[in-house]
Amino acid sequence: MVLMLGGCQDFTFPVPPVDPSPPLAKQIGIPPPGSYYHGVYPGQKNLEEYQVTPAALDAYTEAVGRKVAWVYFSNDWFASRAFPKATAEWIRAKGAVPYIRLMLRSSSETYVTEPLYSLEAILRGDFDADLRAWGQAAKAFGTPVLVEWGTEANGQWFSWNGKWNGGSVLGPKRFRDTYRHIVQTIRSSGADNLTWVWHVDAYDDPATEWNRLENYYPGDDVVDWIGVSVYGAQEPTENNPQTFADGMNAVMLRLAQLAPTKPVVVAEFGVTAGNPGVSAVKWAEAALAEILSNRWPQVRGFAWWNEAFDQTEMRVQAIPGLKEVFRQKLASPQIVDHPL
Repeated sequence: MVLMLGGCQDFTFPVPPVDPSPPLAKQIGIPPPGSYYHGVYPGQKNLEEYQVTPAALDAYTEAVGRKVAWVYFSNDWFASRAFPKATAEWIRAKGAVPYIRLMLRSSSETYVTEPLYSLEAILRGDFDADLRAWGQAAKAFGTPVLVEWGTEANGQWFSWNGKWNGGSVLGPKRFRDTYRHIVQTIRSSGADNLTWVWHVDAYDDPATEWNRLENYYPGDDVVDWIGVSVYGAQEPTENNPQTFADGMNAVMLRLAQLAPTKPVVVAEFGVTAGNPGVSAVKWAEAALAEILSNRWPQVRGFAWWNEAFDQTEMRVQAIPGLKEVFRQKLASPQIVDHPL
């Protein structure tokens, strides 16, 4: 999700300091500087985000000519509160790491207050038993898992954003406290194979001081990686001239100041076909070229949002000319298509 802002100037990004602490043996490793994990959300048309399938992943990897290091998908609690073992297992069988969006929500509807899994209810401990069971199942899974809660925290489309949880007075603090509570409760089950990702959008929406992404940062001790979403036009009728570089320049200086030792991954990026104001092929080609240029040294991975819904079409295999761009760019030796 994106918020329209003015054009961004070009920036030079310094090489960030490196956290000297090695990852735990059971966690996914971090690629060396200048190398990038290749991941994907393998969606289909008009299906829920938990309904990813091996066939949808194969359609993407066959189109781009490379395997993926992780597969991104949602664990929607309106479908099940359990650790998504079956999905995680087929992803592991494909040689990739499951990257789970832990979505405590009652539906996939956006711009609404959450009636059941509210931040207050989570903080009260109403779902601690579910979270501990989730952690126990994740531990039993035994191999690396990437996991996030609070996707795009600074975007009002999700119910955990501060707008729906006390606004400027309480909202961001409640988010921080809830993030910490979820991580600590799951960790208490001994799940040491999890890498926790704190995920923000490139643009604050609403664009107010209290809703700045920095206000949602829960602390270095509960964040392993940082994820960002950077989209172009998401609908054929959307007037969004922002390039991928616009979004990255808007957010990366802030993240470098906020958490300079944390690796950053572009957890979501994409653009629709059929928008008269932007070519999906040119937008994606520029995005991949910018990533591989090492313009943002803190970045260590990326994942395309490969989905179609309503009139929106982002699937690489369905957009003429796009798979050729991906094949060319992903042939680079900088690409890491397996977990380290």
